[in-house]
This record gives sequence, C-alpha cells and structure tokens, in this order.
Amino acid sequence: MKKLFLLAGIALMSLNVNAQEKENKGLEGAWFATSQFGYTQTKTGDVKSTNITVLPIVGTFVTPSVAVGAGFGMMNIKAEDGTGTLANSSLIVVEPLVRKYWNVAGNLFFFGQIATPIISGKEKEADTKITQFGVAASGGFDFFVTKNFSVEFSYNLANFSSTTIDPKVGEKTTITDFSLAHVANVESTYNGVLGGSNPTLTTPLSFGFKFIF
Repeated sequence: MKKLFLLAGIALMSLNVNAQEKENKGLEGAWFATSQFGYTQTKTGDVKSTNITVLPIVGTFVTPSVAVGAGFGMMNIKAEDGTGTLANSSLIVVEPLVRKYWNVAGNLFFFGQIATPIISGKEKEADTKITQFGVAASGGFDFFVTKNFSVEFSYNLANFSSTTIDPKVGEKTTITDFSLAHVANVESTYNGVLGGSNPTLTTPLSFGFKFIF
C-alpha cells in the first residue's frame, strides 16, 4: 500500500511539472526587461551610511523555466556625520546572470539566480579607485500580474568577491571575502576609506518590475 501511495505521489508530481512546463511554454524565446532597486541605510554612532543601487536588466528565456541576461547599472555609497560628507563612492555595475524558475502557485514563481557582478568606480573624497569581481547566489519571488508584466523581490544568499582598493596615496589593497546574505562587506580597510562606516557593495534586498515581450 505504501508503495502504491509513493508511486501515486510521484505520478502526480510528474503531471504537475509537465503541466507547468506546458503552461509556461510561451516564455521560451521571450525577452524581458526589468530594473532592480535596492536601498540600505545604517547608522553607527553619529555616522550614517547609505547604499543605493539601480540595476536595469535585459535577458531572454532559453527554456520555459531558465533565463539568461545581464544587468548594467550604478551604485552610490555615502557616509556622513554631523561635520559633513566623510565618503562618497560612485560605482558602475555590470552583472551577467542566469535564473531558474519554479512555479509555487498560480502566477507566483520562485527563482534562483547565479550572477557574476563586476563593480568599479571611485571614492571621491579620498580619490580612491575601487574594483570588485564576484559570484553571487540569490533567491526571489516573481508574481505575474499579466503575461507581459510581473513584480519581483529578491534577496542575496551567498557571495564570493575580490575587492581591490587603490588609493591615490598609499599602497593598493586586495580583499577576498565570502559572506552570507550580502556582497562584499570589505571590513576594516574599506571602513577607513568610508570614514569608519560599514556599508556593503550591494544591498541585500531588492525589488523590481519586469516586462516580457
């Protein structure tokens, strides 16, 4: 009897997966455009750190449940206290990515994403160059309001990065970092560049609107 229930369960799961594949077949070959927004603010003593990320993404579904794409955007990290601006970093972000979607219920999907962000720019106050290469794993939910429009939320899960800090005066420093739930907390060296603040190079939680065509 247990074997019959097990076989029945496997058969139902198989039928459910096949039904989802057929239902989503129209996505294969479709293109999508989205833009993720992230905002984080932290305060340590009288030092306030703000991290803003805007990342437009364009991609295509290579199968009904797998999409590939790339993002190109900007990031601003700013640290301030009562005396004024301690640090102000303007960074460019380029991020190739691949996503796998699973249907949760109806128009709600869960997705897993692997991305390889490349981040570069300058901290203006100290005239310091910043370059970062990394691999980031994230998960999220995508709700299809219509077949051509959806709302998505994502959260960084695990990240590996290598960050190079090259000041105008002084030695260049490279920091290798593995972390959970955020990318590149570059610890004390980067804190000094940012006036004692402790921001990360990406925000852990982001949301966006996706258009499919």
